[in-house]
Amino acid sequence: MRFDLADLRLFLAIVEAGSITHGAQTTNLSVAAASERLRDMEASGGVQLLERGRRGVMPTRAGDTLAHHARLVLHQVGAMHAEMSEHARGLRSSIRVLANTAAITEFLPERLAPWLADHRQVDVDLAERPSRETVAAVARGTAAFGIVSDAVDTTPLATLPFAVDRLVVVLPRDHPMAMQKQIAFPDILSEDYVGFAGALQDHIDQQALRVGQKLHSRVRLRTFEGICRQVAVGVGLGIVPEVAARRCRRGLPIASVRLSDPWATRRLLLCFQETQPLDPAAEKLLAHLAVSG
Repeated sequence: MRFDLADLRLFLAIVEAGSITHGAQTTNLSVAAASERLRDMEASGGVQLLERGRRGVMPTRAGDTLAHHARLVLHQVGAMHAEMSEHARGLRSSIRVLANTAAITEFLPERLAPWLADHRQVDVDLAERPSRETVAAVARGTAAFGIVSDAVDTTPLATLPFAVDRLVVVLPRDHPMAMQKQIAFPDILSEDYVGFAGALQDHIDQQALRVGQKLHSRVRLRTFEGICRQVAVGVGLGIVPEVAARRCRRGLPIASVRLSDPWATRRLLLCFQETQPLDPAAEKLLAHLAVSG
């Protein structure tokens, strides 16, 4: 039974994505090449590693075993690379970090910049994921650490504080509710709405379903500035992080009012495996972000 590191990376990418196609794209392989490697792995091991279904693939019991050991092997290889980077010019290390929408768009750009400028041999592979998916990925070892909302269960991970994220309603300055100090979420559900095309909107949509209603989204955009621009001309109301609304108010005729619902004020947490040591670069970044928070 012989698997090389490329085989292990491909297999983990497929297991994480639940798709051979997406796993192949992640590892820069064609679908045909990825499928051939999988067949060779299964033939070499004499066991079926994946169950193919209409909605994608799932690891078999043998596949779960391989994925577990592959994570350990690749973690050790990553740790070796990070430690050797101090002695070998040009050898770079990469830190896989998953985070929710607010962390990626509003907090991380400013906090990452000085650290990356001081650690030019380290790259950060940053991806947006819903908090529940981030917790699962960090627990599986497919990310060094994550940034999540405290609304999700972070067991069995350790956590450190990162930031406080408050959601606000953005609305035109002449809107009847613009002068209120707070707004309850159910009070805006009858209004036209400008949504966000990202993980944050999933969280907001779930809150609407909990009260038995659905937001009337006229459009969904990829940036908070885009949402605020639509709100400014009367397309509808929006919900964005308070820091984003504060920034957009400087140049647009909009107002922002805090949501009074408890779910709209979230503590953002750094989550990581306490039982598995991080490689040196990831540990330094984690400490930097925790201190900054």
